Amino acid sequence: MTLRLIQFVDAHATRGVAAAEDDGSAKLILGVTTTYELARAAIAAKRSIADQVAQQGLGEAVDIALALSEGRVLAPIDHPDPAHLHLTGTGLTHLGSAEGRDKMHAKAKEAGGEENLTDSMRMFLMGVKGGKPASGTAGAQPEWFYKGNGYALVGPGAELVSPGFAEDGGEEPEMAGIYVIGEDAQPYRIGFALANEFSDHVTEKQNYLWLAHSKLRPASLGVELLTGELPSHVEGTSKIVRGNEVIWEKPFISGEDNMSHTFENLEHHHFKYELFRVPGDVHVHCFGTATASFADGVKTQAGDVFEIDARPFVHPLRNPLKTTEPLSHTAKVVRL
Repeated sequence: MTLRLIQFVDAHATRGVAAAEDDGSAKLILGVTTTYELARAAIAAKRSIADQVAQQGLGEAVDIALALSEGRVLAPIDHPDPAHLHLTGTGLTHLGSAEGRDKMHAKAKEAGGEENLTDSMRMFLMGVKGGKPASGTAGAQPEWFYKGNGYALVGPGAELVSPGFAEDGGEEPEMAGIYVIGEDAQPYRIGFALANEFSDHVTEKQNYLWLAHSKLRPASLGVELLTGELPSHVEGTSKIVRGNEVIWEKPFISGEDNMSHTFENLEHHHFKYELFRVPGDVHVHCFGTATASFADGVKTQAGDVFEIDARPFVHPLRNPLKTTEPLSHTAKVVRL
């Protein structure tokens, strides 16, 4: 059985963590109220998460389907101080994106050769060539971006809010690695979660140097934190529902078999920075995708519901899109 961790609040607004099984059944983990608390205890005791759950013991059954229907399921990881959660990601990591980039490559060749390749294409080819080095060695650096801190992370069912100044609000179905930094400044991977790495693709398309702006948006994590290793081949479906109609639907694949980088290499290039090895911090790191509705010309609108479903995760991730009104003035700074 694969151990899945689910954070929720009960009918009395008391937090808890459930250990769920492949069939969707779940039981309360005794003695802890958050995944963060459980992970810290496992790290301190030098145990695996599964062994720590066994040490804590299990209590009453938890009806996850009911909790989902009542909006009581939280993101599977958070931090008591949201400023100590880093939400980041890497792009151009999946071989599935090669088709579009190959077309771009061919056009660049026709225009005059390698020197005319876009920076995106160069980065992608670097990953294909050097993103899977031998274990224990560093390979090619990936594209990297910052999305925000814990205030930008939302759970299943919660709204993904696109700010009024945004040009677009689009989904990106991804796998996310979940990490807690131990007191020894060592990153510990707790597991993986399904993610919607919500982005502004219209802004990004206008100028690649605006990628940083396009990524400063919220992201959502799925219901479960899957402990242990992610299967090397993951298949899923991403769709957009508008009212009662599915306006866009497409399969996607992930896992290392379908990537140009290993997770080990992506983790190395994130955690090589001392800033990201501060004891007690939490990291949610999205590993990229090759599938997005924007590439098919879809224009999202308020009220659309993003739905991402992939095995080995039992529960799909659903989030409605919300937009805010544009600012009536420029952002102002008070001068003291």
